[in-house]
Amino acid sequence: MQRLRVRYAKRDRLRFSSHRDFARAFERALRRAGVPIAFSAGFSPHPKVSYANAAPTGVASEAEYLEIGLAERREPDEVRRALDAALPPGLDVLEVVEAAAGALADRLEASVWRIQLDGLDRETVAAGLAKFLASDLVEVERMTKNGLRRFDARAAVASAETLDVDPLVSGSAHQDEPCAIIKLVVRHVTPAVRPDDVLSGLRRVADLTPPHPPRVTRLAQGPLGAAAGEVYDPLAVDRSGEGSIEVPRPDRVAGPAC
Repeated sequence: MQRLRVRYAKRDRLRFSSHRDFARAFERALRRAGVPIAFSAGFSPHPKVSYANAAPTGVASEAEYLEIGLAERREPDEVRRALDAALPPGLDVLEVVEAAAGALADRLEASVWRIQLDGLDRETVAAGLAKFLASDLVEVERMTKNGLRRFDARAAVASAETLDVDPLVSGSAHQDEPCAIIKLVVRHVTPAVRPDDVLSGLRRVADLTPPHPPRVTRLAQGPLGAAAGEVYDPLAVDRSGEGSIEVPRPDRVAGPAC
């Protein structure tokens, strides 16, 4: 069985698709594209598709990953083109590589998030972020399927900073208001700490509440480097075929724009 690893994006309105929505769309795309997907054995066979650390519903992403098993060998770039054409715009297949040894999920140690806060200026957000980072413990609550859960949102944050906004590029629905951008690097821990948990922590320690819903995008996820905030490309090993992540290739993070 040939194993392929896929990086895909959730963009625009498709950020509101749930993980189950995407899984159904992806399995239909496999059939439409004629990809010879392998199936599990047993009474109820299912396609060999393994998802890794999907982003929450309502969050855009440039770095979602999954792995598929094929019953016949195919060129990875052929599979990428066929799947991208079979999926709706906004669910975009960015890269397909042949899998090297080791589990992909083990490489996804942290995520880089971009949080756009319309209606707040950079100075206000930077002051609130400084209070958050100076705290030893920031407990927040979130309703889960097992009930209300309380956990520390601070410990998982490897780094956080505010970024300059490019005034020439506008993606905001609130043109006449200020806009602040947070770049956040969060370790993948249990329970998972999400960007909305960090925003809940900012409300608690700094009374920072955006007047409009935040726009959140995952820019990257992968191995966490020794330097704070350094997240590497998890597919570098698969491209090189060397079976090591000692010299990974850092992800390039696009400049922010409100």
